[in-house]
Amino acid sequence: MNQTVRQEIAAGAKRLVVKVGTRVVTDDTSRLDVARIRRLAEELCQLVQSGREVVLVSSGAVGAGLRFLEMDRRPEDLAKLQAVAAVGQTKLIDEYERSFSKHGRHAAQVLLTVDDLNHRKRYLNVRNTLIELLDMGTIPVVNENDTVAVDELMLTVGDNDRLAATVTNLLRASLLVILSDIDGLYDGDPATGQASIVHEVTELDDDVFSLVQDRTLAPSSAIQLSKGGMRSKLQAARMVTSAGENMIIANGNEVGVLGRIMAGERIGTLFVARGKSVSPRKRWIGFSVQPRGRFSLDDGACQAIVQQGRSLLAIGVTGVTGQFDKGDVVLICDAKGIEMARGLTNYSSVEVMRIRGKRSDQIAEVLGHCPYKEVVHRDNLLVTNPSNPSV
Repeated sequence: MNQTVRQEIAAGAKRLVVKVGTRVVTDDTSRLDVARIRRLAEELCQLVQSGREVVLVSSGAVGAGLRFLEMDRRPEDLAKLQAVAAVGQTKLIDEYERSFSKHGRHAAQVLLTVDDLNHRKRYLNVRNTLIELLDMGTIPVVNENDTVAVDELMLTVGDNDRLAATVTNLLRASLLVILSDIDGLYDGDPATGQASIVHEVTELDDDVFSLVQDRTLAPSSAIQLSKGGMRSKLQAARMVTSAGENMIIANGNEVGVLGRIMAGERIGTLFVARGKSVSPRKRWIGFSVQPRGRFSLDDGACQAIVQQGRSLLAIGVTGVTGQFDKGDVVLICDAKGIEMARGLTNYSSVEVMRIRGKRSDQIAEVLGHCPYKEVVHRDNLLVTNPSNPSV
């Protein structure tokens, strides 16, 4: 892929999301690195000054809280961890505000929970608020609301890579830039000195995921502050590129990295959008709502959905997992359990258990009524993994 493509992507990115990892904004002792934050703030403000809209998704709250409270390790107790994050979040946003204000901009803190993304009205409210903040010329600083998120109950977005991808899709931003402490995706273990950067990825298949070397991202001597690794970044890339947008992973410790990216330089790893931009509603279905259940499909149904753009019919369903109602989002998986799509189900889990494997003209006979011929209509379905090996 030539540099012209990167230049075109950068030139078209009028709205972008930048995610910075914990090790970009903290030093070797896990303290907030004020110099790095100020440098990052300057680069972000330069992007805004150039006429672009920028949203920042920033890690570092837990690390900031640990150092301020003089704690030497991340708490295992959930309540203590949330308390540390609450303390650290204030320190983090204060530093961003001081740094932005030097360039005539202001930080706007936006803390999200998974419920904000699950419910359609709240999801749209978040979007409207972010757009208003961008119109005001501020730089929204987004993070998950760690003080109320509950890992054990699966009430978390997951990690900030996924959160950044979700915000990218929510805003229909054309580019997500993930800044980490690595130069990009390598074709092997960079610790060996023999690996090279993969500069462009056009298809996120199993071969790409096999390149993951998460152990190189967290040295044993470091306090374990971050939740995401390269695998989470690839999953974020799948969310973004499946929606028709682009993503770049680059080293956030490089001076001027954002300016170089927006100049179209061949820096980091570019994940190229697949197909046309997806509608906001389908992005919400495919990448924001927490699924309530799972459908397992036969090979014919998998191919019909991914290759032919068809709806999901009951005859193609071989298994049902979870308890859900009509209108809930469900995972749509192949026989091996690998996800390939998500959609809004027209039937409850109890009803699908009864009609699975049946023809559409048999549904009324089984249930006593047939409000829908499709279990999931194509208009309410998004293919999230077009590289699924089953198809």
